[in-house]
Amino acid sequence: MEIILNGQAKQIAADYSVGQLVSELFPSGKGIAVAINQSVVPKSAWPTRRLSPNDQITLITATQGG
Repeated sequence: MEIILNGQAKQIAADYSVGQLVSELFPSGKGIAVAINQSVVPKSAWPTRRLSPNDQITLITATQGG
């Protein structure tokens, strides 16, 4: 199925969870925030929140500096 990840189309398997997507892209899983269709998904919901076709997903990574 196709999702939109940070503005780019991406093909993923059906029945994919937010947790699986984050683990694939950011193995440490630290400093990541996720929004789906402009709604923040709490980290506690990542393992059970399933993605749907055409979901608009925004992944944001924390950075340090000044």
